[in-house]
Amino acid sequence: MAIRLGIIGFGYMGHWHLKNAPRVEGVEVVAAYDINPEKVAEAREIGLAGFDTLEDFLKSDLFNLVLVATPNDRHCELVCAALNAGKNVICEKPVAMSMAELDLMIDTAKKNNVLFTVHQNRRWDKDFRIVKALWDSGELGHVYAIHSRLHGARGAMFGWRAEPEHGGGMIYDWGVHFVDQLLFMMGFDCVKSVFCKTEKVKTPEVEDYFFLLLDLKNGAHVQMEIGTWVLKPMPRWLVLGEKGTAYVNDFTRSGGVISVDESVEPEVIVAMTTSGPTRTFAPRGKKEIVERELPDPPADLTEYYANLRDAVDGKAELIVKPEQVRAVFRVLEAAFESARTGKMIEL
Repeated sequence: MAIRLGIIGFGYMGHWHLKNAPRVEGVEVVAAYDINPEKVAEAREIGLAGFDTLEDFLKSDLFNLVLVATPNDRHCELVCAALNAGKNVICEKPVAMSMAELDLMIDTAKKNNVLFTVHQNRRWDKDFRIVKALWDSGELGHVYAIHSRLHGARGAMFGWRAEPEHGGGMIYDWGVHFVDQLLFMMGFDCVKSVFCKTEKVKTPEVEDYFFLLLDLKNGAHVQMEIGTWVLKPMPRWLVLGEKGTAYVNDFTRSGGVISVDESVEPEVIVAMTTSGPTRTFAPRGKKEIVERELPDPPADLTEYYANLRDAVDGKAELIVKPEQVRAVFRVLEAAFESARTGKMIEL
């Protein structure tokens, strides 16, 4: 069965899906609704069916899948309306403003026997796919710590993402992706406890920086840090394992995997500091260190749309399942509670 997609909210992300969804055979964007008449007129100009009212949009049989791509505070209302109209629904992230809203959406989808999923597109980022490949291979041995960071230097948050009433802030905007990546890689029940600190450095109404510490059930921990005002960015990923260290510098394949050649006799090196010597933290000898390229797994976002096409047709399970979305949201809510109370939150 082909997917015929109708978009609610024909803004930046609506246009993004307009461009990318049809890259998959059997997926077509056919309609759009927006509260802005200019956006509706634009949709009509490019050959889509443009709807002036939500009621008329949801009554249409032109499409079998609805994308909700509006500010976050409208998601629950619009998703439930589409589900109650018998439509399968994709929602942009973050899916909700509270766990209660998310549970309402999940229950509404079940009641109407239709599909409901979220656009967790960062599962297909190249940097994440590399780290997941390393994790899946086990080549680093026991991984005891993971650092997942995103540092920007502009101090900027755009539009409603800087407004709390619309669900703005870095935890919702990017934290939702980072937590989803971790849980998708390590298991959706892997987190034991959550500690979070936030700052409003350049954006007065919402957090534009957060530090999130996740204590995992397997004994490891994850440090997540996202900030829009960091003028010397650190690597996107640092993965510390008993058999080596991996680092990924940015969203690409820049980085490497570092290990020690155990066949080489280690040098005894003393490093001098201004106040005394250290052998413990002296560097390894150059002959001892082996650095190799990162793995090169595929990272093709079209897999997301192909999966939607097949799931609507009953030929596949959703890759991004509602219960997974709920597990991610549980961690986010704990992060907000920790930042508010200053306490570690047990899950």
